[in-house]
Amino acid sequence: MTTLLDSSPISVVDALRGDRSKRPLIDTASAAGLRSLLDDGIYEVMGAERVMTPLVVRASSLHRASTTDIMTSGTGRLRGVLVSQVLRLLSVGVSIDHPFDDALCAWRSEVGTNDLLEHLDRLDDDERARLATDLDAHCVTLSRALGEIPARWRPRSAARAIQRLAGGNVVLRDVVDLVIGNTTSDVASIALFDVTTSPLGEGAERTMRYHALVQTLRTSTMPLRTCTFSTATGELWVRDVDYSLLARSVDEVLSCVQDLWSAR
Repeated sequence: MTTLLDSSPISVVDALRGDRSKRPLIDTASAAGLRSLLDDGIYEVMGAERVMTPLVVRASSLHRASTTDIMTSGTGRLRGVLVSQVLRLLSVGVSIDHPFDDALCAWRSEVGTNDLLEHLDRLDDDERARLATDLDAHCVTLSRALGEIPARWRPRSAARAIQRLAGGNVVLRDVVDLVIGNTTSDVASIALFDVTTSPLGEGAERTMRYHALVQTLRTSTMPLRTCTFSTATGELWVRDVDYSLLARSVDEVLSCVQDLWSAR
């Protein structure tokens, strides 16, 4: 399902919630089979050899596999990180009056020093002002579309996950901008939400599937849906998670492992 928020009154929160009466029963059986497919596929690529340094797969690894994706500049990456910080603040009900300053303060308190912050510090006044103005526009789009997230949904921002496969030869790493719901109900209720400042494309599809796969492996429970919102276009993509979607992500991960193994 694809939803264009600019032409629809539906909010992101409504899309994440969906129709409660149509939620499938919770699936705790598929994770083991998916892990076996991954382990078997990795064995076919790497054999029985144990490596000193594991191959690391991230969502960005699959994103780059799409020929339609364009590498973003340092300033573009900064904008993406700051929008993610705005989402983090909005998800817990923080009122944001100055998106650039508020997001930057939250980010600095979290990461300390890194290459992107050093890039930010090298911007001149005009470049910094343009970035702040650009961020304001993206944040207006996000805040207008998001809606209020109920505290009972237990929103978790910047949710990190790591999964070791094939005896540690391959490591899957992932960060989801926002996870809501829990795995204790009788029906699927976990929703995974990502925000991007770029138009949506094939890379976003791969990333959505990867988030769902890693979540399933980590919790042994299939999530309800995986979603991505573009603050550049106001477009929301929502995919209900099923075994077919996860199996496709397995194939994409194994293709990435093959490329990494061949390039080492």
